[in-house]
Amino acid sequence: MPRTFVWHPSKGPATSPKLEKPGTGKRKITQVRSAIGHSWRMRATLAALGLRNHQASVVQQDSASLRGQLKKVRHLVQVTPVEE
Repeated sequence: MPRTFVWHPSKGPATSPKLEKPGTGKRKITQVRSAIGHSWRMRATLAALGLRNHQASVVQQDSASLRGQLKKVRHLVQVTPVEE
């Protein structure tokens, strides 16, 4: 995943880890930062992912729509593949 635009050069991730094609397995999503102080869209995205509070974890089937949601809140969550 290429670097996306950020307003300030030192803010945001420099690179994103390379992921395999969507739809191959499941992902464990853990919220590592609070949604306080972030936009209502980010809070709504976290709720749609099933994350209710800080340090919550959910396991989701990987898909293109999940990738889009994770891209919006990538600075608030940590994603790891789940071994089945």
